[in-house]
Amino acid sequence: MKVENAQITDMTVVANIEKELRYISGIIKQKGREILSNYTITPPQFVALQWLFEDGDMTIGELSNKMFLACSTTTDLVDRMEKNELVMRVKDPNDRRVVRIHLLSEGERIIEEVIKKRQGYLNEVLTNFSDEEIQILQGSLTKLHQEMR
Repeated sequence: MKVENAQITDMTVVANIEKELRYISGIIKQKGREILSNYTITPPQFVALQWLFEDGDMTIGELSNKMFLACSTTTDLVDRMEKNELVMRVKDPNDRRVVRIHLLSEGERIIEEVIKKRQGYLNEVLTNFSDEEIQILQGSLTKLHQEMR
């Protein structure tokens, strides 16, 4: 009987964690969109630029897989970003049939600015946390992320 109650309690805790993470994710997404409203890029373009910023040049197919989008949708996205001089298509020097998407300085500038503003928002939120609470939060989030991979 105690094992069953423990599992129920554990599932209640898990349900609460999932709910809080969902709410936090929604707030971060909304805040991110507010920040992006001051820029000429859309949220999907931000996600694409962020992948290129973090992982470097990649093909349309690779970017599509990371963003969970159809290749045709990603192609349209890249076309618009290329038109706005945020990225450019570059032929792979090892295989001229392969075209990679390369992040240009304007795309990099926008990503760095937006991320800095998002970090500033989070810094404001964390002002009521002690240094110890922040360290515990960081460690717990890192561990959660590693377990989810």
